[in-house]
Amino acid sequence: MSTEGPPVKRFEVIPAVDVLDGRAVRLHEGARSAVAIEGGDPAVLARRFVAEGAQRLHLVDLDGAFQGEPSSGLLDRIAAVAAEVPVQVGGGYRSVDAVESALEAGAERVMVGTAALSPEFLDVAAPRFGEALVVAIDVRDGRVAVEGWTRETAVSAGELARRCAIAGVRRLLVTSTRRDGSLAGPDVDLVREVIPSGLPTLAAGGVASLDDLRTLRELGCEGAVVGSALWRGAFTLAQAAAAVQDA
Repeated sequence: MSTEGPPVKRFEVIPAVDVLDGRAVRLHEGARSAVAIEGGDPAVLARRFVAEGAQRLHLVDLDGAFQGEPSSGLLDRIAAVAAEVPVQVGGGYRSVDAVESALEAGAERVMVGTAALSPEFLDVAAPRFGEALVVAIDVRDGRVAVEGWTRETAVSAGELARRCAIAGVRRLLVTSTRRDGSLAGPDVDLVREVIPSGLPTLAAGGVASLDDLRTLRELGCEGAVVGSALWRGAFTLAQAAAAVQDA
């Protein structure tokens, strides 16, 4: 039996704005010391993506992910300069109160990784936040990685996806940490492990080409988060939109 999901009508390409120490960066495999690309002022980068036609921004507070709580003022700043488009934010959001604060600060969606391993958190957060909650399933070597990808658990991506579906989570973001920032192509096997949950799924990590976007669409993902490929000019947002639009 095929594990590929049905084709989706609208596939979204979401540009990533990852922020460390106040500057936009791309890390290799999420390691704090491995900065692969410097992107300058994150507000300038966010404005660039909006001007190029982004329909949504993917903001990652790397400092928040590493320290366990969101950085003060970062979301407010990016939401202000990207007022025309919604922002989904992640990095250090590990409590119901933190998610609530992000939504009040202007986020449309909040991505939660570490806290999602707690059934108690999911039981409260899934019905409370609905579409505004995205569970980030970050995977290294077949296991879910947490706490800023610094610790691996015994939980598989498929198991966490099933738990999320049972809890009523509305959307997943699945990331191959080994491919993040690598331009090595998406982890197709990882996507196939998560898609059977039946939840709308965004994919991240390794996207390098328009063909990679088409592959993720064919697998049943509803969208992809793209960082390094856009930052390095492998393709534009306009080219990406044209590549994945319905025939």
